[in-house]
Amino acid sequence: MISAETLELSKIAEEYGKKIAQVTKRVIICAGTGCVANGSLKVHEEFVKKIAEKGLDVVVELKEEKKSVYVSKSGCQGFCQMGPLVTMLPENILYTKVKPEDVAEIVEKTIILGEAVDRLLYKDALTGQSCKNTEEINFYKKQHRFVLKQCGVIDPEDIAEYIAQGGYKSARKAALEMADKEICDEIIKSGLRGRGGGGFPTGKKWEMARLQPKGKKYIICNGDEGDPGAFMNRSVMEGNPHSVIEGMIIAALAIGADEGYVYVRTEYPLAVKRMRKAVSEAEKIGILGKNIFYSGKSVKLSVMEGAGAFVCGEETALMASVEGKRGMPGPKPPFPVQSGLWEKPTVINNVETLANVPLIMAIGAEEFRKMGTAASPGTKTFAVTGLMANTGLIEVPFGTTLRTIINDIAGGVTREDGTLWPEGFKTVQIGGPSGGCLTKEHLDMPLDFDSLKKVGAMVGSGGLVVMNQNTCMVRIAKFFMQFIQNESCGKCVLCREGTKQMLAMLTDITEGKATEETIDLLKKLANAVQKGSLCGLGKTAPNPVHSTLRYFQDEYDAHIKAKKCPTGECKHLTSITIIPELCKGCTVCAKKCPVGAISGERQKAHTIAQDKCIKCGVCIDACKFKAIRR
Repeated sequence: MISAETLELSKIAEEYGKKIAQVTKRVIICAGTGCVANGSLKVHEEFVKKIAEKGLDVVVELKEEKKSVYVSKSGCQGFCQMGPLVTMLPENILYTKVKPEDVAEIVEKTIILGEAVDRLLYKDALTGQSCKNTEEINFYKKQHRFVLKQCGVIDPEDIAEYIAQGGYKSARKAALEMADKEICDEIIKSGLRGRGGGGFPTGKKWEMARLQPKGKKYIICNGDEGDPGAFMNRSVMEGNPHSVIEGMIIAALAIGADEGYVYVRTEYPLAVKRMRKAVSEAEKIGILGKNIFYSGKSVKLSVMEGAGAFVCGEETALMASVEGKRGMPGPKPPFPVQSGLWEKPTVINNVETLANVPLIMAIGAEEFRKMGTAASPGTKTFAVTGLMANTGLIEVPFGTTLRTIINDIAGGVTREDGTLWPEGFKTVQIGGPSGGCLTKEHLDMPLDFDSLKKVGAMVGSGGLVVMNQNTCMVRIAKFFMQFIQNESCGKCVLCREGTKQMLAMLTDITEGKATEETIDLLKKLANAVQKGSLCGLGKTAPNPVHSTLRYFQDEYDAHIKAKKCPTGECKHLTSITIIPELCKGCTVCAKKCPVGAISGERQKAHTIAQDKCIKCGVCIDACKFKAIRR
């Protein structure tokens, strides 16, 4: 590692360039959490082993200049459904669903002969054609990867590669060439809005903190990403941790802070590990610590693990947690920029917001504003999950339509068995559990902060959960309410008790116990919780109820009035029946039934006594002839 006395970004970049120039082949293996869970580390080990067996020099770290095959790890490459992913350079080939047993063939055909292994290429779901690389795959072609450009490419644990790609130039410029007001003005001109929820103007927040009396101030990166199905911030921290650190340095210089915290939920062990290593590497070469870039200014950063409480994503609860207290929200005002961590002015930005900052400083505010919309400039990352052909991590300009994301990027809605269902789209939950539903009428609406707010939804941190026509919306509202109720810190009576009672009413509806009065009471209680709760979690807790009632009132009516679940997902409102034509009279179902509701003679069609049936579904699972259905 280069010492602080010889710190020169250009020199580090030059030395890295000499090393990488000697690499004859590079194998980039996705080592984001998803691919790691699918065995990518074993794939990495197998590549090292098989390449060595061929008599080639193989390295896993660039420590010297020598001819070699470089087998490196990256963060999330985005195409999660197709992992583990392996990129081959200079052939520019992307292999999907790679297993250790595939490695020998890849080494022989691609590294030795320079040819592609066709069976491991992505096949387009509609055309069936093989796609050699990201330039040919719609999932990537339709995106605009700005923040995610280096994620899935660079080695996140090698600071030299980040620097070689232009990293830390913006922080150095901010430290040596710009006054604090100039930095704030540039971010204000860019129109950057917070990517963690409500979209508050980032530069304005910084300016408010900058204008506070001089003294101790703090910068905090909020990496407490708790929305079900969301993994955008995790992927940035895992794939490009130095971009977050660089954004924090610039933010600290803008407000006059000399200390900061990266608050990461403990369920993200890989993100914690890589953030800590990145901080350590930056300290060793004088990018963090005292006298950064020999500017006379200091910025110290620490990585802290949160205990996994969803409410700690709220600013005041997060600060309480950092202080060693129970993570519970406090009243505002005063706002954190006035009195935050240990009662000192504090700026809190989320991971994606901070990762945008060095890029904006590099290209300029005007260039940044060319992306997105006038009121919502730039791009947004989304974690696209649910019933679609291609799920994963994407990035698109604000103003992109839901139709483009679902059909062009994600490949279309599917049935539960994975087959495409062109007319199957029902709704998408956007913005996490406290977000809202978007339906067919919103497919061509531009996705940005203000458009979503008008229809009762929000960008949130960027979770997109797509559901098909077989999804019961009452059950979905119940699912999200269960999550919110579990995560309520309990400080507010309205949030603590209100969410509990809303969950109880939703449960009654799904079990056929509700009356028409239940809906009126549910609406009144939802409004009360929204108005009377202290923090953002409580104020947005009723959103799943509000949005599903707004767009799917007919499903609620069917549950209450007809005592029927239109999709058949609520088992208490469905009947389990035996189809006589398919029943072989094998008696397996009767033996498995825990309440003795099934009767019939051997080799003759059986029947189910509906008054005894508890709708557990054991018989459905037991029948190998598929003669029993809901």
